[in-house]
Amino acid sequence: MRINKYLLYFSFCIIPFLSVSSPDDSIKSGEPQIQSQLLENLDSLSKTYYVNQALKLQNSTTKVANSEEVNDSILAYRLSMIQSLIELPYNDQVKKFIDLYTQNKTEFIEAMIGLSEYYFPLFEAVFDQYNLPQEFKYLALVESALNPRAVSRAGATGVWQFMYTTGKIYHLEINSFVDERMDPVKSSHAAAQFLRDLYELYGDWTLAMAAYNCGPGNVNKAIKRSKGKTNFWELYYYLPRETRSYVPLYVAATYLMHYYRDYGLVPMKIEMPSFTDTVMVQKELKLNHVANVLNLPIELLNDLNPQYKINIIPAKNKAYPLRLPASYAILFLNFEDSMYHFSAIDSTILQKPVAKATPTYSTSKSYNPPADAKALYYTVKTGDNLGFIADWYDVTPAHIRSWNNIRGNLIKSNQKLVIYKSVSIASKYENINNMSFEQKQKLSGKTTNPPSDNPGSSGKTDDFFYYTVKSGDNIWTIAKKYPGVSDQDIIQLNQIKNSKSLKPGQKLKIPKK
Repeated sequence: MRINKYLLYFSFCIIPFLSVSSPDDSIKSGEPQIQSQLLENLDSLSKTYYVNQALKLQNSTTKVANSEEVNDSILAYRLSMIQSLIELPYNDQVKKFIDLYTQNKTEFIEAMIGLSEYYFPLFEAVFDQYNLPQEFKYLALVESALNPRAVSRAGATGVWQFMYTTGKIYHLEINSFVDERMDPVKSSHAAAQFLRDLYELYGDWTLAMAAYNCGPGNVNKAIKRSKGKTNFWELYYYLPRETRSYVPLYVAATYLMHYYRDYGLVPMKIEMPSFTDTVMVQKELKLNHVANVLNLPIELLNDLNPQYKINIIPAKNKAYPLRLPASYAILFLNFEDSMYHFSAIDSTILQKPVAKATPTYSTSKSYNPPADAKALYYTVKTGDNLGFIADWYDVTPAHIRSWNNIRGNLIKSNQKLVIYKSVSIASKYENINNMSFEQKQKLSGKTTNPPSDNPGSSGKTDDFFYYTVKSGDNIWTIAKKYPGVSDQDIIQLNQIKNSKSLKPGQKLKIPKK
């Protein structure tokens, strides 16, 4: 019943305007378009933040892949050795696309392979939920070269290149603010459902793949014109020209991912976060506010959340997901109120140094001291952050920044902060500066464990490396210097509560793995 419901719409699928070719069309006639789109997708990778950063770090000398001729028997044997539920035949068409992948756009091919280390585990988890062959992950290489913002000339969008109508059929939200075709997780679920429905229709993975490209209407026409043939290669000349190239290109992409090392290709080191976490945003929120408060590059947030078209999460009637590096999810929760109440004065304070002799307060009434204000003073302790302090005093981090001319969220041990409270309730807060961490947390209804002055689970030098923080370092970039070490490992071992608390010269323990 599910399939019949969708068949009414499938003629408007991924590439809706292709005509059915006649049996005597040239075999090469569909190649220029799909090759051109593939090369455009590879080029577009340079516009993504992570790949752009990786390209800058690469050696400026041009690297040429090993162009040594591999004969047909070796190629056929290698394909036969790949475990796959999807047929991987070897023929002249497959060979042409193997050459395309291994001899062109070398640095972008290496970037695509590097990106696969981030995206493939995500795809595998989704396909496993639908009991689909995990080899379908290689289809994303053909569709978009793993660029979630890829847009074809026909308007197909995202990693899985959904047209507008098909995206809507599979419940992807598409409007002025959000395009879930560009959400790697939600679009992967939609792609899995679409492929599952197509397999139920044809009972053949290769035909399901062909229908994903040109729509079941065109595949059905090809079957009818061939007098009932149901094998892709027997239908080859009856299918749209681009679809003839689509399946061989998939076979070549699968080959590439198994044998790229034999061509001298090396995965580019893409600094995508090893682990991400998702927080649910309950109110409308601008991504640049998140970037400013958490001290993250806005481009990083864009690449992790490409579905937000104008950098606004329009959470008014429902919650929306925000994907962050795993270690920043807790920080987001600590500073969430600051992000929702971010104002022009916050932006000014964060972006421009303020002269020490000139106190700057917001002209907004909420950031000025209350009319009957009493100044309370708090001395920052080890492990404190603005989120904790704001909770203890029932104010927002934005208030504390404004009252103390703080840029961003950087506070230091022994720094004195002024907090303004109305005289009528100030007595409730006067003793906070002298309380233990547990007492302060209890006062605000929290039970978080106290920070440790002696971070680390072992005093043995042999258990750790020691790293001296340099200017420009952050937890994430430091973790990348040590194979097997995550940013979360460093945070937990050193009891780091604030991503901006790192200071040049500070020594961090790094676990040996």
